[in-house]
Amino acid sequence: MRIGSGFDVHALGPGDFVMLGGIRVAHSRGVVAHSDGDVVLHALCDALLGAAGLGDIGQHFGDTDPRWRGADSSVFVTQVLALLRDRRLAVANVDVTVLAQAPKIATHRDAMRRRIAQLLEVAAERVNIKATTTEGLGFLGRAEGIAAQAVVLLTEP
Repeated sequence: MRIGSGFDVHALGPGDFVMLGGIRVAHSRGVVAHSDGDVVLHALCDALLGAAGLGDIGQHFGDTDPRWRGADSSVFVTQVLALLRDRRLAVANVDVTVLAQAPKIATHRDAMRRRIAQLLEVAAERVNIKATTTEGLGFLGRAEGIAAQAVVLLTEP
């Protein structure tokens, strides 16, 4: 078994939605990012790569590489999953926490869970999504950004 953790954060800026876990969530602001800025999928990729000993998301999908400008982060997850398969690693479970004052994710949680499970080709029961605020503290509490952390367990079948 291998455990990995990942974290991602992006500033909020102009826009009317954010991508979270592969789901478009309406919001009064957008994310400032090179790709689509999906903090959930970015944290997930880092956790998967870390558990496999394959570095981090920036090494594979650098934010200075024009190929990834505006990219759908689900592409990152799909490519990372292929790297795991090459090493005979399988996803046992995923636990994700979204850190934000807004948007609230309760109405999007099940869709996010299903989408991540689909991307990882696992049962939705192997994916957990939760959220918390920072009680108004710091840049997240002032709604200047959004963050996510992920923990994964990989197995060697």
